[in-house]
This record gives sequence, C-alpha cells and structure tokens, in this order.
Amino acid sequence: MGKKKEKHVNQSLPKRENMDPAFCWNMQDMFLDDDRWQAAYDSLQERLQAFREYQGKLKKSAESMYEILQEGDELGRLFEQVYVYANLRYHEDMTNQHYQELSGKTQMLQAVCMDAMSYVEPELMEIPEETIREYLEAYEPLRLYERRLQEVLRQRAHILSREEEQILARAAELGSAPQQIFMAYNNADIDFGKIEDEEGKKVVLSNGRYTSFMENESRKVRKAAFKRMYQVYGAHKNTLAAAFTANLKQDQFFAEMRHYDTTLAAALDGGNIPESVYSQLIEAVHEKLPAMYRYVKLRRKLLGLKKLHMYDVYVPMVQGGNRSISYDEAKALVKKGLAVLGDDYLALLDRGFSEGWIDVYENQGKRSGAYSWGAYGTHPYVLLNYSGNLNAVFTLAHEMGHALHSYYSDQKQPYVYAGYRIFVAEVASTCNEALLIRYLIEHAKDKKEKAYLINYFLDQFKGTIYRQTMFAEFEQKVHARMKAEGSIAAQTLCDMYYELNQLYFGEGMVSDPEIGLEWMRIPHFYTPFYVYQYATGFSAAIAIASRILAGEEGIVEKYKTFLGMGSSRDPIDLLKICGVDMTRKETVEEALSVFEDYLTELENLNS
Repeated sequence: MGKKKEKHVNQSLPKRENMDPAFCWNMQDMFLDDDRWQAAYDSLQERLQAFREYQGKLKKSAESMYEILQEGDELGRLFEQVYVYANLRYHEDMTNQHYQELSGKTQMLQAVCMDAMSYVEPELMEIPEETIREYLEAYEPLRLYERRLQEVLRQRAHILSREEEQILARAAELGSAPQQIFMAYNNADIDFGKIEDEEGKKVVLSNGRYTSFMENESRKVRKAAFKRMYQVYGAHKNTLAAAFTANLKQDQFFAEMRHYDTTLAAALDGGNIPESVYSQLIEAVHEKLPAMYRYVKLRRKLLGLKKLHMYDVYVPMVQGGNRSISYDEAKALVKKGLAVLGDDYLALLDRGFSEGWIDVYENQGKRSGAYSWGAYGTHPYVLLNYSGNLNAVFTLAHEMGHALHSYYSDQKQPYVYAGYRIFVAEVASTCNEALLIRYLIEHAKDKKEKAYLINYFLDQFKGTIYRQTMFAEFEQKVHARMKAEGSIAAQTLCDMYYELNQLYFGEGMVSDPEIGLEWMRIPHFYTPFYVYQYATGFSAAIAIASRILAGEEGIVEKYKTFLGMGSSRDPIDLLKICGVDMTRKETVEEALSVFEDYLTELENLNS
C-alpha cells in the first residue's frame, strides 16, 4: 500500500499513542505482541503448505474426510486470529506504516489460504451423495459436518473444478483491490479541510464528525458541512467511479464463473435466501412511501422551514433533547434498556465494557464509523468513534448487540457453525436499539423529551428501513446496468442515485444536486447486496422486541437460543425460532406500520 501523507491527517485529534488505554481495546487478549503474531503467521504458512498434501485423500475414507475437515477448521481459526489482529491494529491508525504492512500481508495470506484449501469443495463434489451418506452413518465424529456437507451438495452446481477453484482463489486478492483503494482513500488520504462552526470558529471536518455537524442546530453549519463534504467527493468523482465500477465488475466476474445468473443470486445463495425476499422488501417500502412523505412534511413543519433540504434531514426536528452524554452514562443507559434480556446478558455487557473489548474515541488516522469484529476463540472487539450524542449511545447498543451475538454463537457452536450469516447479522444489534428506545420513551420525564425520543425512533426507521432499502434498490439497478451494458459512467451513477433519492423523499424535499454524489461515500456498496439486510434485520428486530416487551412466554429464552445458533440452520429458519417469518412481505409492512403509529403520535403531540 502507498505511503500516506501526514497533511491528510486531522491534526486536531490526538495521536494514537496519546490515547488513554482505558478507552482502547486490549489487543493482547489476541496476541501478546507483534512477535507472537509473526510467529503465528509463519506457523500458519507452514501448516497451509502441509495442508496441500491432503489433496486427493478426502474420499479415501470417512476418517480421512473428518481429519481433513478438522484441520481445515483449525487453519481457518488461526487465519482469523492473524487476519483480525493485523487489521484491527491497522484500523487504530491507518497512517501507521507498520500495520499497513501487516494488513497487506494478511491480504496476501488470505489468497494463499484460499488457494491451499481450494481443492476441498471440488473433491467433496466428486464424491457421490450415496457415499457421503454412508460415511456419515459409519463414522459418528463426521456427523459434526453433516450440515456443511448438505450445503456443499446443495450448491454443487456452483463449485468448479480443482484447477478453476485454484484460479479463483488466486484472483480473490485482485478482486479485493477496489475496496482496498476506496478504504485507503476514504479513511487516510481524504482531506475535507475546515468549516466554520456556529460560533464562527474554524473546525476540522472529518468522516467521523460529519454526522455531528448534520445534527447541529445551526442550519449554516449543516449546509457548510454538506457542501464542503460533497465538494471534496465531487472533485474525485471519476476516480471513485472507477473504483466502484471495478468492484461491480469483479463481483460479476465471480458470479458468472460460478454459474449464477446474476450477482444478486450469487450473493443470496450462500444463506439460501429466496430472491423474493429482496424484491418484496423494495415493494413493501414503495407501498409505504406515503408515510415517508408525511414524515418529510412534519419535519419541514417542526423545523419551521419553507423548504426542506438534504442537509436538514438529520438535525432533530424536536429541540431540547440533543444533550451531551458521557460514555459512562451511555453504558448505564444501555444496561437499563437491555435489562429485560436478563442478568446473564447484562453480565456479558459488563464484561465488554470493562475488559478491553471496545475502542471508544476517535484519534488521528482511525478508521471511521463503527463495527464489531473478532476471531473464534477470543472475545469480540468493537470499534467506536464515540461522539457523545444520542446516536452514539445507540451505536454502542447496536455494536454490543453484534458482539454478544458473536459471543453466544462462539460459546454454543463449534468453529464450523459459529459464524452467522449476514442475513441475521443485524437482528441482534437492531433488537438492542428497539429495546433501548422503548425504555427511553417510557421513562421520558415530560412531553418534550418524549417527542424528542419519538423523533429519534422515527429517524432510525427512516435511516434503517427506508434509506437502506433505497441503497438496496440502487445496488439492484447498478448491478443490472453493469450486466447489461458492461460499464457505467460516473455521471450515470450520480443520476441513478439522484432519481432514487427523489422517489424516496418525495416532492416535499429539495433533492440538492450534491446528493447525487452520496453513493461515493457508502463503504457497504463494496460488499454487494449487504445493505438490504439492515432493513430486513430491523423489521425482524421490531417483531422480536415487540414480543419481548409484551412479555410473551418463553420469548427471551427463544431469542437467546437464536443468538447461540450461529449458522447451524438457514437464516430464514433461525428467525422462525422467535416466531418471525421473513418470507412474508407482511413482516416489513408490520414494521412500517409501527413507523406510521409513532408518526401519528408525534403529529398529535405537535398539533
């Protein structure tokens, strides 16, 4: 990776080495130091080479199959630790040359790992289904892999020959290049400069601070941040379009090589998700767009504006509740909101808060946004850029939902089934948010605070169901366009995005020209067909949270059973444990009916 120039770093933020360790994650829980990491890296390379010697022996016997699958799991587990450690350290400060190199090494190692294991799936495909059944019957330890073997048989048409699988494994590193280019630009090289705050002082604009500026009560500050951010992105429109379209092409390449009709079919097949779930989501949201238009009208009224612009979308439309919230207070609020999940869940939250799971504050070069990540055999890690507002509190609840989902799955499942599918990945996180907001609304001290919190909940719906579905529809359109035409110009991408923005916000919103550039700053577009699951996950979470809060008998234990199931069943079937069926269009419609109910309540509070 190229050397990063210091001038691009936000100099007003503290350097990484000056951060208080009490608010930094404890990487020693994974590796005591970089030397231990290097030893594991070197050992893994040797073991991967040895793993190649198993080639041709999978079908030899049930015992041989079990031994090879077990060793593959162990190598996967070790690779996770090596990969996650290097990249978490890199994300602490993406200008750090040492961890840039370690991260780069793991990208190459990933390709080596995929290459070394590339013979496994094709060899399994060569074994007659009857033989696999006989092996499972004859050798009890192999039954651990029964579900995995069933999945291999289900996806048989998309597994290639050994030689072809090796080629695809080696191509994987090239395939990750567009995302790596975007990440390096968006987190290290980009420089938004400064804007004036509400007091006229020059302040640094960064990805991490943009949301706070958009929530600023000063319209002048919001507009300045909005204009400045998209001015910078717009100046690199063609470069970012080249990276994004390259990502579309690599995704299409891998889908076609695996004999899928579309990139969407390829993305959904891993979780055995019906394509109708995707299309029904978009249909359900389109039918509920009139509720969004009502929301836009109410927002314009409550803000007292003649015209509502895109830089007016995130500021609270009910004033007085956007107070500063310390990190300690945030932790306490999250615990109170999630108390309904039981003492064992709260005990795990406390462990996360106190045992070095979380990297709390922004520093120079730190990766923007927030996420939960980890490796099997160690506790989860959470990256935050805690900014002290209500949204930051919900981000903490959200990411700890992910973390505890991973914790439960790791504790209950063997490595082969511990990693849950993306389709259910957002359920635990958004369930936490739904429980927290209900607690806060119920404990509001007055009508004004209640209105502010309902405002916040409506904005969560807007951002998670409406916005993410708009993103999903954009992805659907651009992938289809790429397949049909083979290329997409930068301006075409902007026009497609702009038209969808107009559709989703309606005539009551001024769709500023700059909003057509917004696709450029969405990291999840580099993980194709990911974002729709925020919307489906939010819908499922609303259903589960409603059952929990209604005191439905046994629902909390059913929910914890779901959290501990990993990928041991198809995602659709996992949610049915909690009584939620995502193949029904009505599930999304019911969630948006809750949006309408809260919208009506806020309208009445301000009538």
